[in-house]
Amino acid sequence: MCTGKCSRFVAASLYPLAFISVLCNIILFFPGWSTEYARDGNLTEEVKYMGGLIGGGLMVLAPALFIHLTGKQGCCGNRCGMFLSIAFAALGVAGALYSFVVAMLGLVNGPYCKVLLIWTTPFKDRSESYLNDRNSWSLCTAPKNVVEFNVGLFSTLLVTSGLQLILCGAQMINGLFGCLCGTCKEKGPL
Repeated sequence: MCTGKCSRFVAASLYPLAFISVLCNIILFFPGWSTEYARDGNLTEEVKYMGGLIGGGLMVLAPALFIHLTGKQGCCGNRCGMFLSIAFAALGVAGALYSFVVAMLGLVNGPYCKVLLIWTTPFKDRSESYLNDRNSWSLCTAPKNVVEFNVGLFSTLLVTSGLQLILCGAQMINGLFGCLCGTCKEKGPL
């Protein structure tokens, strides 16, 4: 596969992943499908870090746009463009890594929820993971089903940011080959 086609494939794959990341992060602000908890500030701390919006969203979308332009035939598909795509892909790696770490922390620490009458993070700093003990999930009385809500969305963010890391890393290697060897261009009839 030529470096230009590879760039277009990477960019086309990054667009939906960035969209999914942004969407998941926005939905995380509304546990129990209610604005009440966001308004009162009763949100899981990792949601406020906006890993999916900033990291997996904006910091991946900008490189995706540039990488897409680099892969097009013509003046942008040159050695200089491929060199710059390495830097943009590195920005994408940083954003995806940020989203990955925030999602991992969100899963490890668990949700911020109401236990009896107190708002707390009941699963944080436990010796055993709450993810293996579904019976303990009933500790959270509000928002309703917040554990399932957070686990599903943070898991989705974890998978999408992992894929973004792989794709942006691949583009860094592809950009290096394109920079050193040039991009392949189909030659038409003379």
